[in-house]
Amino acid sequence: MSTDRRSFLATSTALALSVPFGASAQPAARIVVVGGGYGGASAARTLKALGHDVVLIEASDAFVSCPFSNTVLGGFGEMADITFSYDRLAAAGIDVIHARAADVDAQAQQVILTDGTKISYDRLLLSPGVDMNFDALAGYDAAAAEIMPHAWKAGPQTALLRAQIEAMEDGGTVAISVPANPFRCPPGPYERASLIAYYLSTAKPRSKVLILDAKDQFSKRSLFEEAWAALYPGMIEWVPQSSAGTVTSVEPQSMTLVTDFARHKVAVANVIPPQRAGAIAVAAGVADETGWCPVSPSSFESTLVPGIHVIGDACFVGAMPKSAFSANAQAKVAAYAIDAILRGDSPMEPRLINTCFSLAAPDYGFTVAGVYRPVDGRLADIDDAGGTSPLEATPEIRAQEADYARAWFATITAEAFG
Repeated sequence: MSTDRRSFLATSTALALSVPFGASAQPAARIVVVGGGYGGASAARTLKALGHDVVLIEASDAFVSCPFSNTVLGGFGEMADITFSYDRLAAAGIDVIHARAADVDAQAQQVILTDGTKISYDRLLLSPGVDMNFDALAGYDAAAAEIMPHAWKAGPQTALLRAQIEAMEDGGTVAISVPANPFRCPPGPYERASLIAYYLSTAKPRSKVLILDAKDQFSKRSLFEEAWAALYPGMIEWVPQSSAGTVTSVEPQSMTLVTDFARHKVAVANVIPPQRAGAIAVAAGVADETGWCPVSPSSFESTLVPGIHVIGDACFVGAMPKSAFSANAQAKVAAYAIDAILRGDSPMEPRLINTCFSLAAPDYGFTVAGVYRPVDGRLADIDDAGGTSPLEATPEIRAQEADYARAWFATITAEAFG
């Protein structure tokens, strides 16, 4: 895929579905959205633009972005750069409630908050993101995460991991444990390794980054490996599953990660555990035995509980990966589908795009894009409609793609949070 085409996708796709193509003719319905990330905030804005009464339930007072959180770990981004207020959503007429949703009564069509308050809805949209599946990795739990942070939910964990890397003596090893698919942001751990190496290359040049991986392949592998060889020769080591890279247990007190045939004692351990849909999805009954939420690819309505739609990282809908771009696109499709259903119409068959930008340094970026359509109840890739950045590109092109990444981030955060 050419750079011009990637830039077009990057700058236009996030907005492609944002302009309503037919506001509701029926009286406004009450739509409750749970989760105020890229998916939930975008869905709330779109539903409001379509003329509905929208309630957004979000436990946090501010949103902290996982995209671009790796720049904080790389030392050239700040927490303030990735933190966004909900004030402008409230100013747009969305009823923003900062509380935690504890349960859903699908029969009564009510969301129940932790204080017992019940909020009624005509349709419910869940965008709860992921929870760490602490049961899936021996020795790793919420307490261990304060020693070996996952930082896979941006916020205090991001700041903790950054502080640990800064405090590490030169010559230390930062280990990143990567789970098997599916998980939030498949290229994210490798971008993280790159940007930590960027910081180490100038501040602690005798240090290393060790990636212990439960897979033998990963997204944009050739592009990442090309970047590592050019920018950080000998600093990043990737150990795949077939070479005993799968972490089977951790020992936080000794900072040790255990694989089938080795024990790795390190200075800093970033343990990214397996994940599952956020707790409210489980409580609502829309998550299946896999831990994820099966949905219709045309409406994102749950296949398990009618009247509830699930978008973003929590849903499983086929080939479309778990990313902020995906959540933003799914939000708009789901919002228009909800509007159509309430008008008595059938949702349109969508075409969805995901574009994922990765940085290997502040001025070195590359991209993968995919286009998807419903096939046999799932979203499937449209052949020859996506692609990746070319290998052996010039430094100017890599710098241009890093600029595209920053432009995309500015666009999507402005669209979602104002």
